[in-house]
Amino acid sequence: MSALREDWQVLCRLFPAGWENLARGTGAVARLRGFDSLDHLFRTLMMHFGYGWSLRETAVQAKLAGIADVSDVTLLNRLRQAEGWLRQLCQQLWKENGVSLEPAVKDRPVRLVDATTVKEPGKTGSQWRVHFSLRLPAMECDAFELTPSQGKNTGERLGRFTFHAGELVIADAGYSHPPGVAEVARQGAYLCVRLNPASMPLLNEQGRPFQLLRVLRGLKRAGDTTEWAVVVPAGAERIAGRICAVRKSEEAIRRAQRRLTLKKQQGKARATSPTRTYACYVLVFTTLPKSQANCRQVLECYRLRWQIELTFKRLKSIIHLGHVPKHDDQSSRAWLYGKLFLALLTQKLVRVGSTISPWGYYLPEETADSQPLA
Repeated sequence: MSALREDWQVLCRLFPAGWENLARGTGAVARLRGFDSLDHLFRTLMMHFGYGWSLRETAVQAKLAGIADVSDVTLLNRLRQAEGWLRQLCQQLWKENGVSLEPAVKDRPVRLVDATTVKEPGKTGSQWRVHFSLRLPAMECDAFELTPSQGKNTGERLGRFTFHAGELVIADAGYSHPPGVAEVARQGAYLCVRLNPASMPLLNEQGRPFQLLRVLRGLKRAGDTTEWAVVVPAGAERIAGRICAVRKSEEAIRRAQRRLTLKKQQGKARATSPTRTYACYVLVFTTLPKSQANCRQVLECYRLRWQIELTFKRLKSIIHLGHVPKHDDQSSRAWLYGKLFLALLTQKLVRVGSTISPWGYYLPEETADSQPLA
């Protein structure tokens, strides 16, 4: 237990500066009923996020560890109250990890939509798909929906979100479908989405099929960028937009080709000649007018989305197990921010791991009330 306490204190040194004051300022700890300290409260929440335990099991484990004596209902209320606190902790860690959350397109509301699958522990654990929308740069979750991972109306689609006129929606290739493009346009918003050529038919301005493979041959060097005007047919509608493209570096191309080969060997995908060609580029479809964002700005917008996606990949691959609080949207959003915080903290641990001191932790900053490690 002594080693565990010491590990926790070391970990606390990696938290954003002022994390305790932030808890008080956001109203996360109006009272500490059932907890001896803010430290014990946050440690209990981290147990819930990290181990994937249900709220009831977390309460039991916290009592056994001697850090809390609360019910699962009390812990749920603490989780709800911690939403704003956890969101701001995520914002600070993202900045510390070198990612600016400010979009390349200024003076326009920007939203990022995504979905992730979560499997609860155990052989019979339920599998859920979490659909959510984040506002940038505040990282505020303004839409949250929980569905089963399989079945009707459970997939990734833009039609499940409500958009505001004039805002820019950024999404990955899973949302690259004509109905979604039409829905965003119908609500008066603009779209920036990673293109999936297999699911998004394209026409040229004359209404004929757009020869994407042919025009891509003009991008021969790493970093070459260009754009083409296209039209997306969505039933009777025709949505005008642009394809913004950049050729990847040779190393990035090599990794992409290797992934295609592995998927083919595993029987998960066909590595066709067109697919291998598309893997040499990043292709982004946007309905944002050229007068408001040039090709480079559109690609920079998607680059920001990709930086955030890297964190979600860690969320999915490292800390994907867990009981989603299915009681209400507020507790579910707080759970999402907690998972993100752990993913970002993992990223920071990897970054500082090679430079950590030989005695195994960072020395605390010298203050009048600095305390040595117990």
